Amino acid sequence: MAEVRDGTTSPPDGGAVSRRGILSGVGAAAIAAIAVTADPWRADAASGAPETAGFGPVTVRPGDFRYDNLLRGNNFRFAGRPEEIRVVGSTDQVVRAVSEAARSGRRVAVRSGGHCFENFTADPAVRVLLDLSPMDAVGYDAGRRAFAVQPGATLGHVYRTLFKGWGVTVPGGSCPGVGAGGHFAGGGYGALSRLHGSVVDHLYGVEVVVVDRHGTARAVVATREPDDPHRDLWWAHTGGGGGNFGVVTRYWLRTPGAAGTDPSRLLPRSPRRMLQHVVFWSWEELTERSLTGLLRNFGTWHERHSAPGSPYAGLYGILQASHRAGGSVMLVAQIDADIPGAEGMVTGFVAAVTAGLDLGPGAEFRQTMPWLHRMTWPGSGEAGDVVNRRYKIKAAYLRRSFTQAQLAAVHRNLTNSTGGADAGLTLIGYGGQVGAVAPAATAIAQRDVVMKAVYQTVWGEEKDDAANLAWIRGFYRDVYADTGGVPVPGEVSDGSYINYPDADLADPAWNTSGVSAHRLYYKENYPRLQRVKARWDPRGVFRHALAVEPPEAG
Repeated sequence: MAEVRDGTTSPPDGGAVSRRGILSGVGAAAIAAIAVTADPWRADAASGAPETAGFGPVTVRPGDFRYDNLLRGNNFRFAGRPEEIRVVGSTDQVVRAVSEAARSGRRVAVRSGGHCFENFTADPAVRVLLDLSPMDAVGYDAGRRAFAVQPGATLGHVYRTLFKGWGVTVPGGSCPGVGAGGHFAGGGYGALSRLHGSVVDHLYGVEVVVVDRHGTARAVVATREPDDPHRDLWWAHTGGGGGNFGVVTRYWLRTPGAAGTDPSRLLPRSPRRMLQHVVFWSWEELTERSLTGLLRNFGTWHERHSAPGSPYAGLYGILQASHRAGGSVMLVAQIDADIPGAEGMVTGFVAAVTAGLDLGPGAEFRQTMPWLHRMTWPGSGEAGDVVNRRYKIKAAYLRRSFTQAQLAAVHRNLTNSTGGADAGLTLIGYGGQVGAVAPAATAIAQRDVVMKAVYQTVWGEEKDDAANLAWIRGFYRDVYADTGGVPVPGEVSDGSYINYPDADLADPAWNTSGVSAHRLYYKENYPRLQRVKARWDPRGVFRHALAVEPPEAG
């Protein structure tokens, strides 16, 4: 779709960044039973699935009392001034809105949940902002034997509906308020990904509003079926990110190889209970040796236990190290409580991460709770609060633990005098079943990584923008000093994740590696994405600061 992650993005998929640290977890809602019998190869119209009844389109322009309320997304750093905000409730309404924008030559952007790290939907060049939030149906499509999800559905709504109706789920993120739109298009991951892979590993099809070379908009259905003539458009949405090819108006989800017509067997079975163990250490207890030891041990454990089929694939770990001004470091372990040996796995994980460090026990607790409760808890995963929501996020994939020089850089930047209380570094466990998929099978090229690193700072006032941006940019550049200030793919690093977009990667002032942002995000899959771009968006209608570019002529 024409944006990133939920129409944008939210911190972060696998573990939540907030002023209170990581509120980790997998992260509303009548069941919309969708039964579709439309021709699956129909490419010139919507799928035939029920649309949101009776809504829209609504056009809001400057001067309308609703305008300022609809303008700003989750990151308060960014607020554009589009000529109009079009709130839409159906695929047909999206087609009409995109057609009008394309004919008039006006830049269009799309938002479903609004959780963007960058200003992709708030760019001053955007003249028409499409708000897809009313398109939030979730249900079962009997014609395609797949679950249909519209882009405005929040993750909490998706989880709740799938759980209540069929007892199934998708391995998505921990923030229940994030929209499915961009989250799915960028790949999607969370606490169940080590066990079940990325969300897009279960993506069967997409419905996308595209614009041809004549400026005509239409809705196209593309699936993973080998003989689908539009399969390349499906592939581009298995991690190619939002805002590149068109506007996704529906996703279909079914696990590859799932047989039969029983919906409860077509996606991963949802857990019944979640076991969570959390340990906090005060910065007063930590030395450079103990902090870097925690980070190193966390990485080493994931190096050893992240192969596909590992008996530890069900265990999801997060290590969140705040800046010293924030006061604490937190280790989290989560697991399906009904996996045999779950308690022992968690105990062993905590012991391995703390081994040989002479750390005190810290403050710790272990609890078992209903899985759906944790998945849909309101506010989980939001950066900041209602008044404190300016943030900058940077990220990287890790194939192994940080080097000793990188660990020293982490400690140096987490103890300097310029970082804030709501700043820090988070390591998030990955790997497992993610690695069972070939790098070229989906647009996600990073398939042998074991962790994601997320660098964050959150603040409240515009006057503090420069100081916070300087701190996080300096931190990131210091960690990757040996590779031009960015995580160039190699023995340790493996680029970054498009659902954590960072425009600095395309800025030669901050990326001196000679490796483009596109290669950092997509690696060897980028040329194929460029070919998809040329076919499905030949006029360049859908673009942003990190957008896929068409191949160079000649």
